[in-house]
Amino acid sequence: MDMLFMLCFLLVLSSTAGAVPVPSPDRFLKSNLRSSRSSKPQEHLELSYPLPSDRLTPSCTLTIIHHSFADTMNSPPFSTPYSPPLDCPPPWSSVAVELRVESSGEQYDRISGLWLGGVELLRTSTAEPTETGIFWKVRKDVTRYSSILARSNINVTMMLENIVNDVYTGVYHVDVSLWFYNESVTSEAVRVPSIVRPNDVGVINPQKFTSGFTDSPADLIIPISDNGDRGFWFRVESETDVHVKSIRIPRNSQRAVLELYVSFHGNDEFWYSNPPNSYLETNNLTTGRGNRAYREVFVTIDGKFVGSEVPFPVLFTGGINPLFWEPVVAIGAFNLPSYDLDLTPFLGQLLDSKFHAFRIGVDGGISFWLLNANLHLWLDHGSENVEAKPVVYDNPALSIVLTDAFKLLDGSFRIKAEKRSQFVGWVSSSSGNLTTIVSQEIKVNNLITFSKNGTYKVVKERIKAKRGTKIHTDAGNVIAHLVTIRRYPLTVITATLPGLKHDTSLLVTNVSHSMNERCVNGDLSSFVFNSQDSNGWMEIRDHSVLSGEATTMQSFNFRDTLGCYSRTVAAHNGRLIVDNTTFSCATST
Repeated sequence: MDMLFMLCFLLVLSSTAGAVPVPSPDRFLKSNLRSSRSSKPQEHLELSYPLPSDRLTPSCTLTIIHHSFADTMNSPPFSTPYSPPLDCPPPWSSVAVELRVESSGEQYDRISGLWLGGVELLRTSTAEPTETGIFWKVRKDVTRYSSILARSNINVTMMLENIVNDVYTGVYHVDVSLWFYNESVTSEAVRVPSIVRPNDVGVINPQKFTSGFTDSPADLIIPISDNGDRGFWFRVESETDVHVKSIRIPRNSQRAVLELYVSFHGNDEFWYSNPPNSYLETNNLTTGRGNRAYREVFVTIDGKFVGSEVPFPVLFTGGINPLFWEPVVAIGAFNLPSYDLDLTPFLGQLLDSKFHAFRIGVDGGISFWLLNANLHLWLDHGSENVEAKPVVYDNPALSIVLTDAFKLLDGSFRIKAEKRSQFVGWVSSSSGNLTTIVSQEIKVNNLITFSKNGTYKVVKERIKAKRGTKIHTDAGNVIAHLVTIRRYPLTVITATLPGLKHDTSLLVTNVSHSMNERCVNGDLSSFVFNSQDSNGWMEIRDHSVLSGEATTMQSFNFRDTLGCYSRTVAAHNGRLIVDNTTFSCATST
Protein backbone atom coordinates (compact mmCIF):
# COMPACT_ATOMS: atom_id res chain seq x y z
CA MET A 1 0.00 0.00 0.00
CA ASP A 2 3.04 2.32 -0.05
CA MET A 3 2.23 3.13 -3.68
CA LEU A 4 -1.25 4.23 -2.63
CA PHE A 5 0.26 6.57 -0.03
CA MET A 6 2.43 8.20 -2.69
CA LEU A 7 -0.53 8.47 -5.05
CA CYS A 8 -2.57 10.18 -2.36
CA PHE A 9 0.19 12.69 -1.71
CA LEU A 10 0.46 13.53 -5.40
CA LEU A 11 -3.28 14.02 -5.55
CA VAL A 12 -2.98 16.60 -2.78
CA LEU A 13 -0.66 18.63 -4.93
CA SER A 14 -2.87 18.41 -8.00
CA SER A 15 -6.49 18.66 -6.90
CA THR A 16 -8.61 18.82 -3.77
CA ALA A 17 -12.04 19.27 -5.36
CA GLY A 18 -14.80 18.04 -3.12
CA ALA A 19 -12.58 17.71 -0.04
CA VAL A 20 -13.82 18.93 3.32
CA PRO A 21 -11.54 21.52 5.01
CA VAL A 22 -10.05 20.45 8.31
CA PRO A 23 -9.30 23.58 10.39
CA SER A 24 -7.01 21.73 12.81
CA PRO A 25 -5.77 18.25 13.72
CA ASP A 26 -8.43 16.07 15.27
CA ARG A 27 -8.95 13.01 17.45
CA PHE A 28 -9.88 9.72 15.85
CA LEU A 29 -10.94 6.24 16.88
CA LYS A 30 -9.17 3.41 15.11
CA SER A 31 -11.47 0.62 16.37
CA ASN A 32 -13.44 0.54 13.11
CA LEU A 33 -10.27 -0.37 11.22
CA ARG A 34 -11.26 -3.78 9.93
CA SER A 35 -7.84 -5.19 9.13
CA SER A 36 -6.45 -7.00 12.14
CA ARG A 37 -3.17 -5.53 13.35
CA SER A 38 -2.42 -8.42 15.70
CA SER A 39 -3.99 -11.76 16.57
CA LYS A 40 -2.98 -11.58 20.22
CA PRO A 41 -2.65 -8.87 22.89
CA GLN A 42 0.09 -6.44 21.94
CA GLU A 43 2.40 -4.44 24.15
CA HIS A 44 2.60 -0.67 23.60
CA LEU A 45 5.56 1.39 24.74
CA GLU A 46 7.04 4.85 25.12
CA LEU A 47 10.77 5.28 24.65
CA SER A 48 12.60 6.73 27.64
CA TYR A 49 15.81 6.28 29.59
CA PRO A 50 15.95 3.25 31.89
CA LEU A 51 15.83 4.04 35.59
CA PRO A 52 19.11 3.48 37.45
CA SER A 53 17.18 1.18 39.82
CA ASP A 54 15.73 -1.00 37.04
CA ARG A 55 18.35 -3.72 37.44
CA LEU A 56 18.40 -3.71 41.21
CA THR A 57 16.32 -5.93 43.44
CA PRO A 58 13.81 -3.86 45.41
CA SER A 59 13.83 -4.14 49.17
CA CYS A 60 10.05 -4.44 48.99
CA THR A 61 7.13 -3.75 46.68
CA LEU A 62 3.68 -2.47 47.55
CA THR A 63 0.58 -2.68 45.36
CA ILE A 64 -1.39 0.51 45.92
CA ILE A 65 -4.08 0.25 43.21
CA HIS A 66 -5.82 -2.74 41.60
CA HIS A 67 -8.88 -1.38 39.85
CA SER A 68 -10.82 -1.46 36.57
CA PHE A 69 -11.97 1.84 35.12
CA ALA A 70 -15.18 1.20 33.19
CA ASP A 71 -18.01 3.74 32.92
CA THR A 72 -16.44 6.37 35.17
CA MET A 73 -17.26 9.61 33.34
CA ASN A 74 -18.45 12.33 35.76
CA SER A 75 -17.75 10.03 38.70
CA PRO A 76 -15.43 10.64 41.66
CA PRO A 77 -11.89 9.28 41.31
CA PHE A 78 -10.88 5.91 42.71
CA SER A 79 -9.35 6.33 46.15
CA THR A 80 -7.97 3.89 48.71
CA PRO A 81 -5.96 4.17 51.99
CA TYR A 82 -2.17 4.18 51.87
CA SER A 83 0.59 3.56 54.39
CA PRO A 84 4.26 2.83 53.64
CA PRO A 85 5.46 -0.78 53.81
CA LEU A 86 6.39 -2.08 57.25
CA ASP A 87 9.15 -4.39 56.03
CA CYS A 88 11.33 -1.61 54.57
CA PRO A 89 10.73 1.69 56.36
CA PRO A 90 12.28 4.98 55.21
CA PRO A 91 14.70 6.39 54.37
CA TRP A 92 14.99 4.79 50.94
CA SER A 93 17.81 5.23 48.45
CA SER A 94 15.23 5.36 45.66
CA VAL A 95 11.57 4.67 44.96
CA ALA A 96 9.87 3.87 41.65
CA VAL A 97 6.21 3.69 40.70
CA GLU A 98 5.08 1.13 38.14
CA LEU A 99 1.77 1.46 36.31
CA ARG A 100 0.44 -1.53 34.35
CA VAL A 101 -2.66 -1.30 32.16
CA GLU A 102 -4.60 -3.81 30.03
CA SER A 103 -7.58 -3.14 27.78
CA SER A 104 -9.49 -4.56 24.81
CA GLY A 105 -12.41 -3.40 22.71
CA GLU A 106 -13.19 0.03 21.28
CA GLN A 107 -12.19 3.13 23.20
CA TYR A 108 -10.78 6.64 22.93
CA ASP A 109 -7.57 7.61 24.69
CA ARG A 110 -8.13 8.91 28.21
CA ILE A 111 -6.15 11.22 30.50
CA SER A 112 -5.28 10.02 33.99
CA GLY A 113 -3.63 11.33 37.14
CA LEU A 114 -2.17 9.59 40.21
CA TRP A 115 -2.02 11.42 43.55
CA LEU A 116 -0.85 10.56 47.05
CA GLY A 117 -2.28 12.77 49.75
CA GLY A 118 -3.19 15.25 47.01
CA VAL A 119 0.39 15.33 45.69
CA GLU A 120 0.56 14.30 42.03
CA LEU A 121 3.05 11.51 41.31
CA LEU A 122 2.23 10.78 37.67
CA ARG A 123 0.27 12.31 34.79
CA THR A 124 -0.40 9.73 32.07
CA SER A 125 -2.76 8.88 29.22
CA THR A 126 -4.00 5.63 27.75
CA ALA A 127 -3.44 3.91 24.44
CA GLU A 128 -6.45 3.11 22.29
CA PRO A 129 -7.21 -0.62 22.61
CA THR A 130 -8.03 -3.20 19.93
CA GLU A 131 -10.40 -6.16 19.93
CA THR A 132 -7.51 -8.55 20.56
CA GLY A 133 -6.23 -6.41 23.42
CA ILE A 134 -3.25 -4.24 24.34
CA PHE A 135 -1.13 -3.74 27.46
CA TRP A 136 1.65 -1.45 28.61
CA LYS A 137 3.62 -0.35 31.63
CA VAL A 138 5.12 2.91 32.84
CA ARG A 139 7.97 3.15 35.33
CA LYS A 140 8.88 6.48 36.88
CA ASP A 141 11.37 7.45 39.56
CA VAL A 142 9.41 9.03 42.42
CA THR A 143 12.23 9.36 44.94
CA ARG A 144 11.67 13.11 45.09
CA TYR A 145 8.28 12.41 46.73
CA SER A 146 9.83 10.44 49.63
CA SER A 147 8.41 12.75 52.30
CA ILE A 148 4.82 12.04 51.23
CA LEU A 149 5.57 8.36 50.54
CA ALA A 150 6.72 8.03 54.17
CA ARG A 151 3.38 9.24 55.55
CA SER A 152 0.74 6.88 56.91
CA ASN A 153 -3.04 6.95 56.80
CA ILE A 154 -3.42 9.05 53.69
CA ASN A 155 -5.21 8.21 50.43
CA VAL A 156 -3.83 7.26 47.06
CA THR A 157 -6.14 8.53 44.31
CA MET A 158 -6.41 7.84 40.60
CA MET A 159 -8.62 9.66 38.11
CA LEU A 160 -9.43 8.07 34.77
CA GLU A 161 -12.73 9.16 33.27
CA ASN A 162 -13.94 6.57 30.77
CA ILE A 163 -17.15 5.81 28.88
CA VAL A 164 -18.43 2.26 28.43
CA ASN A 165 -21.60 1.59 26.41
CA ASP A 166 -22.69 -0.32 23.32
CA VAL A 167 -20.18 1.58 21.16
CA TYR A 168 -17.23 2.21 23.48
CA THR A 169 -16.49 -1.13 25.10
CA GLY A 170 -12.90 -0.77 26.30
CA VAL A 171 -12.35 -1.06 30.06
CA TYR A 172 -8.94 -0.07 31.46
CA HIS A 173 -7.65 -2.59 34.02
CA VAL A 174 -5.01 -0.87 36.12
CA ASP A 175 -2.40 -2.04 38.62
CA VAL A 176 -0.10 0.43 40.36
CA SER A 177 2.76 -0.61 42.61
CA LEU A 178 5.63 1.10 44.41
CA TRP A 179 9.14 -0.33 44.40
CA PHE A 180 11.29 0.67 47.38
CA TYR A 181 15.09 0.38 47.29
CA ASN A 182 17.63 0.62 50.10
CA GLU A 183 20.58 -0.34 47.90
CA SER A 184 22.77 2.45 46.60
CA VAL A 185 22.40 3.09 42.89
CA THR A 186 25.53 3.47 40.78
CA SER A 187 25.88 3.54 37.04
CA GLU A 188 28.56 0.82 37.23
CA ALA A 189 26.15 -1.52 38.99
CA VAL A 190 23.33 -1.19 36.52
CA ARG A 191 25.24 -0.37 33.32
CA VAL A 192 23.21 2.72 32.60
CA PRO A 193 24.36 6.33 32.86
CA SER A 194 23.56 8.43 35.88
CA ILE A 195 20.65 10.70 35.07
CA VAL A 196 21.34 14.37 35.70
CA ARG A 197 17.84 15.78 35.84
CA PRO A 198 16.74 19.39 36.47
CA ASN A 199 14.28 18.25 39.14
CA ASP A 200 17.08 16.79 41.26
CA VAL A 201 17.33 19.96 43.32
CA GLY A 202 18.06 19.76 47.01
CA VAL A 203 19.64 21.87 49.72
CA ILE A 204 23.22 23.06 49.34
CA ASN A 205 25.52 22.82 52.32
CA PRO A 206 28.38 25.31 51.76
CA GLN A 207 30.51 23.38 54.26
CA LYS A 208 30.58 20.59 51.65
CA PHE A 209 31.54 22.69 48.67
CA THR A 210 29.98 21.59 45.41
CA SER A 211 29.12 23.30 42.14
CA GLY A 212 25.94 21.27 41.66
CA PHE A 213 22.62 20.65 43.35
CA THR A 214 22.20 17.57 45.50
CA ASP A 215 19.39 15.13 44.83
CA SER A 216 18.01 15.03 48.37
CA PRO A 217 14.19 14.88 48.38
CA ALA A 218 12.26 17.78 49.87
CA ASP A 219 11.33 17.62 53.57
CA LEU A 220 7.76 18.68 52.86
CA ILE A 221 5.49 18.73 49.80
CA ILE A 222 2.34 20.85 49.79
CA PRO A 223 -0.19 20.26 47.00
CA ILE A 224 -1.48 23.28 45.06
CA SER A 225 -4.58 21.49 43.86
CA ASP A 226 -8.35 21.14 43.87
CA ASN A 227 -10.35 19.33 46.55
CA GLY A 228 -10.22 15.95 44.82
CA ASP A 229 -13.93 15.42 44.12
CA ARG A 230 -13.12 15.24 40.38
CA GLY A 231 -9.45 14.59 40.73
CA PHE A 232 -7.01 17.00 42.33
CA TRP A 233 -6.37 18.93 39.14
CA PHE A 234 -7.86 22.34 38.45
CA ARG A 235 -9.94 22.45 35.27
CA VAL A 236 -9.21 25.65 33.33
CA GLU A 237 -11.95 26.61 30.85
CA SER A 238 -10.70 30.00 29.62
CA GLU A 239 -7.82 32.46 29.92
CA THR A 240 -9.70 34.26 32.69
CA ASP A 241 -10.29 31.04 34.62
CA VAL A 242 -7.53 31.31 37.24
CA HIS A 243 -7.51 28.91 40.19
CA VAL A 244 -6.21 29.74 43.63
CA LYS A 245 -4.98 27.83 46.67
CA SER A 246 -4.03 29.63 49.88
CA ILE A 247 -1.23 27.99 51.84
CA ARG A 248 1.08 28.77 54.72
CA ILE A 249 4.63 27.45 54.72
CA PRO A 250 6.95 26.72 57.68
CA ARG A 251 9.13 29.57 58.94
CA ASN A 252 12.26 27.43 58.60
CA SER A 253 11.87 26.81 54.85
CA GLN A 254 15.18 27.50 53.10
CA ARG A 255 14.45 26.31 49.55
CA ALA A 256 11.23 26.11 47.49
CA VAL A 257 10.53 24.54 44.09
CA LEU A 258 7.08 24.46 42.50
CA GLU A 259 6.46 21.45 40.25
CA LEU A 260 3.77 22.01 37.60
CA TYR A 261 1.67 19.24 36.04
CA VAL A 262 -0.05 20.25 32.79
CA SER A 263 -2.26 18.63 30.14
CA PHE A 264 -4.51 20.11 27.45
CA HIS A 265 -7.75 18.78 26.00
CA GLY A 266 -10.96 19.61 24.16
CA ASN A 267 -10.64 22.64 21.90
CA ASP A 268 -7.08 23.21 23.13
CA GLU A 269 -5.71 19.68 22.67
CA PHE A 270 -3.91 20.98 19.58
CA TRP A 271 -3.48 24.58 20.79
CA TYR A 272 -0.28 25.01 18.73
CA SER A 273 -2.39 24.64 15.53
CA ASN A 274 -5.29 26.95 16.44
CA PRO A 275 -5.92 29.85 14.03
CA PRO A 276 -7.15 33.25 15.26
CA ASN A 277 -10.85 33.72 15.92
CA SER A 278 -11.09 36.17 13.01
CA TYR A 279 -10.28 33.33 10.59
CA LEU A 280 -13.04 31.14 12.05
CA GLU A 281 -15.59 33.97 12.06
CA THR A 282 -14.82 35.15 8.50
CA ASN A 283 -15.23 31.63 7.13
CA ASN A 284 -18.24 30.75 9.34
CA LEU A 285 -16.43 27.71 10.77
CA THR A 286 -18.22 26.09 13.68
CA THR A 287 -15.11 24.61 15.34
CA GLY A 288 -14.21 25.98 18.76
CA ARG A 289 -10.50 25.45 18.19
CA GLY A 290 -9.37 29.05 17.94
CA ASN A 291 -7.83 31.86 20.01
CA ARG A 292 -4.50 31.60 18.18
CA ALA A 293 -1.60 29.24 18.84
CA TYR A 294 0.22 30.72 21.84
CA ARG A 295 -0.28 29.28 25.34
CA GLU A 296 1.65 29.98 28.52
CA VAL A 297 0.91 28.39 31.89
CA PHE A 298 1.64 30.95 34.60
CA VAL A 299 1.88 31.05 38.40
CA THR A 300 1.43 34.06 40.69
CA ILE A 301 1.78 34.48 44.45
CA ASP A 302 -0.42 37.17 45.97
CA GLY A 303 -0.88 38.56 42.47
CA LYS A 304 2.84 38.74 41.66
CA PHE A 305 4.14 36.74 38.70
CA VAL A 306 6.69 34.11 39.82
CA GLY A 307 7.14 31.87 36.77
CA SER A 308 5.62 30.34 33.65
CA GLU A 309 6.01 27.53 31.16
CA VAL A 310 5.14 26.92 27.52
CA PRO A 311 4.49 23.18 27.74
CA PHE A 312 5.78 20.42 25.52
CA PRO A 313 3.08 19.61 22.90
CA VAL A 314 2.23 16.03 23.92
CA LEU A 315 0.25 14.06 21.32
CA PHE A 316 -2.25 11.59 22.72
CA THR A 317 -2.86 8.26 21.01
CA GLY A 318 -6.09 9.31 19.29
CA GLY A 319 -4.55 12.50 17.90
CA ILE A 320 -3.89 13.49 14.25
CA ASN A 321 -3.52 9.87 13.08
CA PRO A 322 -4.00 7.13 15.71
CA LEU A 323 -2.28 4.62 13.42
CA PHE A 324 1.00 6.46 14.17
CA TRP A 325 0.86 5.52 17.86
CA GLU A 326 0.74 1.72 17.76
CA PRO A 327 2.67 0.09 19.27
CA VAL A 328 5.00 3.08 19.90
CA VAL A 329 3.16 6.04 21.43
CA ALA A 330 4.14 9.68 21.01
CA ILE A 331 6.76 11.35 23.17
CA GLY A 332 5.39 11.94 26.67
CA ALA A 333 2.03 10.24 26.11
CA PHE A 334 2.52 7.64 28.88
CA ASN A 335 4.60 9.87 31.18
CA LEU A 336 3.76 13.53 30.68
CA PRO A 337 6.58 15.87 31.73
CA SER A 338 6.32 18.11 34.76
CA TYR A 339 7.99 21.53 35.01
CA ASP A 340 9.95 23.00 37.92
CA LEU A 341 9.84 26.67 38.94
CA ASP A 342 12.42 27.64 41.56
CA LEU A 343 10.63 29.94 44.03
CA THR A 344 13.50 30.33 46.53
CA PRO A 345 13.95 34.07 45.73
CA PHE A 346 10.36 34.62 46.90
CA LEU A 347 10.83 33.13 50.38
CA GLY A 348 11.21 36.66 51.72
CA GLN A 349 7.57 37.15 50.80
CA LEU A 350 6.40 33.81 52.23
CA LEU A 351 8.19 33.38 55.60
CA ASP A 352 5.76 35.40 57.69
CA SER A 353 3.48 32.63 59.03
CA LYS A 354 0.60 34.00 56.93
CA PHE A 355 -1.46 32.39 54.19
CA HIS A 356 -0.48 33.29 50.65
CA ALA A 357 -2.52 32.90 47.47
CA PHE A 358 -0.96 30.69 44.79
CA ARG A 359 -2.76 31.14 41.46
CA ILE A 360 -2.43 29.04 38.30
CA GLY A 361 -3.84 29.88 34.87
CA VAL A 362 -3.23 29.68 31.12
CA ASP A 363 -2.59 32.75 28.99
CA GLY A 364 -4.68 32.35 25.84
CA GLY A 365 -6.20 29.11 27.10
CA ILE A 366 -9.64 27.84 26.09
CA SER A 367 -11.56 24.79 27.25
CA PHE A 368 -9.92 22.88 28.68
CA TRP A 369 -6.66 22.43 30.61
CA LEU A 370 -5.94 20.27 33.68
CA LEU A 371 -3.41 21.88 36.02
CA ASN A 372 -2.08 21.41 39.51
CA ALA A 373 1.25 21.74 41.29
CA ASN A 374 3.39 20.40 44.11
CA LEU A 375 5.33 22.82 46.31
CA HIS A 376 8.58 21.11 47.39
CA LEU A 377 10.10 22.65 50.52
CA TRP A 378 13.50 21.98 52.08
CA LEU A 379 13.63 22.90 55.77
CA ASP A 380 16.46 24.16 57.95
CA HIS A 381 16.70 21.54 60.70
CA GLY A 382 19.17 23.69 62.61
CA SER A 383 16.78 26.61 63.09
CA GLU A 384 13.10 27.29 63.74
CA ASN A 385 13.17 30.57 61.83
CA VAL A 386 14.86 31.43 58.57
CA GLU A 387 15.34 34.98 57.36
CA ALA A 388 14.90 35.85 53.69
CA LYS A 389 14.51 38.88 51.49
CA PRO A 390 13.97 39.50 47.77
CA VAL A 391 16.67 41.54 46.01
CA VAL A 392 15.77 41.75 42.30
CA TYR A 393 12.42 41.32 40.57
CA ASP A 394 12.81 41.66 36.81
CA ASN A 395 9.74 40.48 34.94
CA PRO A 396 9.42 42.27 31.61
CA ALA A 397 6.21 41.87 29.65
CA LEU A 398 5.83 39.25 26.96
CA SER A 399 7.12 40.44 23.59
CA ILE A 400 4.85 39.04 20.91
CA VAL A 401 4.49 39.77 17.19
CA LEU A 402 1.38 38.53 15.35
CA THR A 403 1.17 38.38 11.55
CA ASP A 404 -2.04 37.29 9.79
CA ALA A 405 -2.77 37.13 6.08
CA PHE A 406 -5.68 35.12 4.75
CA LYS A 407 -8.29 35.15 2.00
CA LEU A 408 -11.26 32.91 2.52
CA LEU A 409 -9.90 29.52 3.69
CA ASP A 410 -6.29 30.06 2.57
CA GLY A 411 -3.71 32.05 4.46
CA SER A 412 -0.90 32.09 7.01
CA PHE A 413 -0.63 32.99 10.68
CA ARG A 414 2.69 33.62 12.44
CA ILE A 415 3.47 34.17 16.10
CA LYS A 416 6.89 35.19 17.41
CA ALA A 417 7.02 35.48 21.19
CA GLU A 418 9.81 36.01 23.68
CA LYS A 419 9.91 36.46 27.44
CA ARG A 420 12.78 36.84 29.89
CA SER A 421 12.71 37.15 33.65
CA GLN A 422 15.13 37.15 36.56
CA PHE A 423 14.48 36.87 40.28
CA VAL A 424 17.08 37.25 43.04
CA GLY A 425 16.71 36.75 46.78
CA TRP A 426 18.81 35.78 49.78
CA VAL A 427 18.12 33.27 52.53
CA SER A 428 19.94 33.28 55.86
CA SER A 429 19.84 29.89 57.59
CA SER A 430 22.14 27.61 59.54
CA SER A 431 23.83 26.90 56.18
CA GLY A 432 24.85 30.56 55.90
CA ASN A 433 23.65 33.55 53.97
CA LEU A 434 23.01 32.32 50.42
CA THR A 435 21.78 34.30 47.43
CA THR A 436 19.74 32.51 44.75
CA ILE A 437 19.50 33.86 41.20
CA VAL A 438 16.76 32.37 39.04
CA SER A 439 16.51 33.26 35.35
CA GLN A 440 14.14 32.14 32.61
CA GLU A 441 13.96 32.67 28.86
CA ILE A 442 11.14 31.47 26.60
CA LYS A 443 11.13 31.77 22.80
CA VAL A 444 8.28 30.59 20.59
CA ASN A 445 8.03 30.71 16.80
CA ASN A 446 4.80 29.36 15.35
CA LEU A 447 3.68 29.35 11.71
CA ILE A 448 0.37 27.94 10.41
CA THR A 449 -0.39 27.90 6.70
CA PHE A 450 -3.54 26.86 4.83
CA SER A 451 -3.69 26.25 1.09
CA LYS A 452 -5.83 24.50 -1.55
CA ASN A 453 -9.05 25.90 -0.14
CA GLY A 454 -8.04 25.08 3.42
CA THR A 455 -7.51 21.37 2.77
CA TYR A 456 -3.71 21.43 3.03
CA LYS A 457 -2.38 22.57 6.38
CA VAL A 458 1.15 22.91 7.72
CA VAL A 459 1.94 23.71 11.36
CA LYS A 460 5.50 24.53 12.40
CA GLU A 461 6.12 25.16 16.08
CA ARG A 462 9.52 25.90 17.63
CA ILE A 463 9.77 26.28 21.40
CA LYS A 464 12.94 27.00 23.37
CA ALA A 465 12.91 27.22 27.16
CA LYS A 466 16.05 28.05 29.15
CA ARG A 467 16.16 28.05 32.94
CA GLY A 468 19.06 28.81 35.22
CA THR A 469 19.57 28.73 38.99
CA LYS A 470 22.75 29.95 40.64
CA ILE A 471 23.54 30.07 44.35
CA HIS A 472 26.46 31.99 45.82
CA THR A 473 27.76 32.92 49.25
CA ASP A 474 28.32 36.38 50.71
CA ALA A 475 31.92 36.08 49.54
CA GLY A 476 30.73 35.58 45.97
CA ASN A 477 31.63 31.89 45.75
CA VAL A 478 29.25 29.99 43.45
CA ILE A 479 28.31 26.82 45.27
CA ALA A 480 25.63 25.60 42.87
CA HIS A 481 24.78 26.27 39.26
CA LEU A 482 22.04 24.54 37.27
CA VAL A 483 21.13 25.33 33.65
CA THR A 484 18.45 23.51 31.64
CA ILE A 485 17.75 24.16 27.97
CA ARG A 486 14.82 22.44 26.30
CA ARG A 487 13.85 22.62 22.63
CA TYR A 488 10.54 21.34 21.25
CA PRO A 489 10.40 21.42 17.44
CA LEU A 490 7.12 20.20 15.93
CA THR A 491 5.85 19.96 12.35
CA VAL A 492 2.39 18.67 11.47
CA ILE A 493 1.17 18.34 7.87
CA THR A 494 -2.42 17.37 7.14
CA ALA A 495 -3.95 17.07 3.67
CA THR A 496 -7.63 16.26 3.12
CA LEU A 497 -8.95 14.51 0.02
CA PRO A 498 -12.35 13.09 -0.97
CA GLY A 499 -12.79 9.55 0.31
CA LEU A 500 -13.71 6.44 -1.61
CA LYS A 501 -17.32 6.85 -0.47
CA HIS A 502 -19.45 9.98 -0.45
CA ASP A 503 -19.42 10.21 3.36
CA THR A 504 -15.70 9.58 3.87
CA SER A 505 -12.50 11.61 3.62
CA LEU A 506 -8.90 10.64 2.97
CA LEU A 507 -6.29 12.23 5.23
CA VAL A 508 -2.59 12.20 4.40
CA THR A 509 -0.66 13.09 7.53
CA ASN A 510 2.91 13.67 8.68
CA VAL A 511 4.19 14.46 12.16
CA SER A 512 7.77 15.25 13.13
CA HIS A 513 8.50 16.25 16.71
CA SER A 514 11.30 16.14 19.26
CA MET A 515 12.08 16.75 22.90
CA ASN A 516 15.71 17.79 23.21
CA GLU A 517 17.19 18.74 26.55
CA ARG A 518 20.58 19.80 27.83
CA CYS A 519 21.10 19.97 31.58
CA VAL A 520 24.28 21.27 33.25
CA ASN A 521 24.42 20.69 37.00
CA GLY A 522 27.72 21.96 38.32
CA ASP A 523 30.46 19.84 36.76
CA LEU A 524 27.97 17.28 35.45
CA SER A 525 25.99 17.48 32.26
CA SER A 526 23.44 15.41 30.37
CA PHE A 527 21.85 15.49 26.94
CA VAL A 528 18.60 13.98 25.71
CA PHE A 529 17.76 13.83 22.00
CA ASN A 530 14.35 12.25 21.52
CA SER A 531 13.01 12.51 17.97
CA GLN A 532 10.00 10.92 16.28
CA ASP A 533 8.86 10.97 12.62
CA SER A 534 5.54 9.56 11.43
CA ASN A 535 3.83 9.48 8.06
CA GLY A 536 0.82 7.74 6.61
CA TRP A 537 -2.77 8.05 5.44
CA MET A 538 -6.20 7.04 6.65
CA GLU A 539 -9.73 6.94 5.31
CA ILE A 540 -12.17 8.33 7.88
CA ARG A 541 -15.88 8.69 8.47
CA ASP A 542 -16.59 11.30 11.13
CA HIS A 543 -14.01 10.40 13.81
CA SER A 544 -13.62 6.71 12.87
CA VAL A 545 -10.69 5.28 10.91
CA LEU A 546 -11.87 2.82 8.24
CA SER A 547 -8.52 1.97 6.63
CA GLY A 548 -5.00 3.31 6.42
CA GLU A 549 -1.26 2.84 6.67
CA ALA A 550 1.33 4.38 8.97
CA THR A 551 5.05 4.27 9.70
CA THR A 552 6.73 5.74 12.78
CA MET A 553 10.47 5.96 13.40
CA GLN A 554 11.97 7.14 16.67
CA SER A 555 15.45 7.65 18.06
CA PHE A 556 16.09 8.18 21.75
CA ASN A 557 19.64 9.15 22.73
CA PHE A 558 20.88 9.98 26.20
CA ARG A 559 24.41 10.99 27.14
CA ASP A 560 25.88 12.21 30.41
CA THR A 561 29.27 12.42 32.07
CA LEU A 562 29.29 8.71 32.94
CA GLY A 563 27.92 7.02 29.85
CA CYS A 564 25.36 6.73 27.07
CA TYR A 565 22.12 5.02 26.21
CA SER A 566 20.46 4.80 22.81
CA ARG A 567 17.35 3.09 21.48
CA THR A 568 16.04 3.20 17.92
CA VAL A 569 12.69 1.77 16.84
CA ALA A 570 10.53 1.64 13.74
CA ALA A 571 6.88 0.61 13.54
CA HIS A 572 4.87 -0.13 10.40
CA ASN A 573 1.12 -0.76 10.37
CA GLY A 574 0.99 -1.48 14.07
CA ARG A 575 3.97 -3.80 14.25
CA LEU A 576 7.46 -3.16 15.63
CA ILE A 577 9.89 -3.91 12.80
CA VAL A 578 13.10 -2.40 14.26
CA ASP A 579 14.19 -2.24 17.90
CA ASN A 580 17.88 -1.65 18.65
CA THR A 581 19.37 -0.69 22.01
CA THR A 582 22.96 0.15 22.86
CA PHE A 583 24.99 1.61 25.71
CA SER A 584 27.75 2.70 23.35
CA CYS A 585 28.48 6.40 23.14
CA ALA A 586 29.51 5.99 19.51
CA THR A 587 25.84 5.83 18.48
CA SER A 588 24.52 8.48 20.89
CA THR A 589 25.10 11.66 18.92
